[in-house]
Amino acid sequence: MDPTPELSAIRPAHRFDEAALAAWLAGHVKGCGAPLAVRQFAGGQSNPSFLLACGERRLVLRKAPPGRLLPSAHRVDREHRVMTALRATGVPVPRTLGLCQDASLIGTPFFVMEYVPGRILRDATLPDAPPAERAAIFEAMLEVLARLHAVDPAAVGLADFGKPGSYFARQVARWSQQWTLSKTDEVPAMDALLDWLPRHLPADDATSLVHGDYRLGNLILDPSEPRVVAVLDWELSTLGHPLADLAYHCIFDVIGAGPDGSSDARRPGLPGEAEVVASYARRTGRDPGSAWSFCLAFSLFRLAAITQGVYARGLQGNASSDTATEAGTRVAMLAERALGFASRAA
Repeated sequence: MDPTPELSAIRPAHRFDEAALAAWLAGHVKGCGAPLAVRQFAGGQSNPSFLLACGERRLVLRKAPPGRLLPSAHRVDREHRVMTALRATGVPVPRTLGLCQDASLIGTPFFVMEYVPGRILRDATLPDAPPAERAAIFEAMLEVLARLHAVDPAAVGLADFGKPGSYFARQVARWSQQWTLSKTDEVPAMDALLDWLPRHLPADDATSLVHGDYRLGNLILDPSEPRVVAVLDWELSTLGHPLADLAYHCIFDVIGAGPDGSSDARRPGLPGEAEVVASYARRTGRDPGSAWSFCLAFSLFRLAAITQGVYARGLQGNASSDTATEAGTRVAMLAERALGFASRAA
């Protein structure tokens, strides 16, 4: 498996005025401007990202996609804010270099950050790693997640980054609305979840900074060591319940219920669900207890709603990935797996 991020020419739907960008860079990022070379990172279904080459210097631009967008989605200003704040903590993030909210410049708001070299491993079964390295990578992921959840939002200027408390209630309401706005087909399992989730909200109301999309494919690992050197894609970050991050990591990387439909087969060295929960609990003192099945069901429900949004944008032609229209086939599968976890909670 090639761990180098895949690059391509800018896809037609995402082309923008590169001369205008070069002029902005010259005035906002020291040592960068024309001549400018731009290529697009492959993958990613939400905010498109681009590699910028200014002479010997490499940067990354992340922007909102073009076209009609759902309310409160694709907030690159929030990504820029949380990443800037976390530079003062033990959570590894790329250094941000500038934010532009003037959509007239290149079509949508954007921000620029440093390029962090390393490995992006999108296959959570880590087929090319020896067992000891597999175990070490998952432990490194949990260590960084525990660090994130230990950050005091007020201490880094993020006390108002979200509403404290009632996270799951608000999230269920938000993604139910997003599902309704982007719905294209009837999915009975989603209807069942819309009824079940609000009636089974956990009593625990803990609040921390949460990433919202914490998984292996959104991390950069050191080129040779099992160490996380950067956490990417902060679009869904907010103040929320820390178990939401842990459950999402589990359903995507451990249980194998992500949108690729991967199997539950375990390779030597990879932890199981119970091991991940126990390792996180040792680091944080937080045991999910009876709320765990709800957290898993909610994570898959939310992923199904996100995947439906990707599919809807693909039909419009403005999704960040050219495989977006394939997402529609996965929505029902994700919803049905979520119902399986809901039944486990009964």
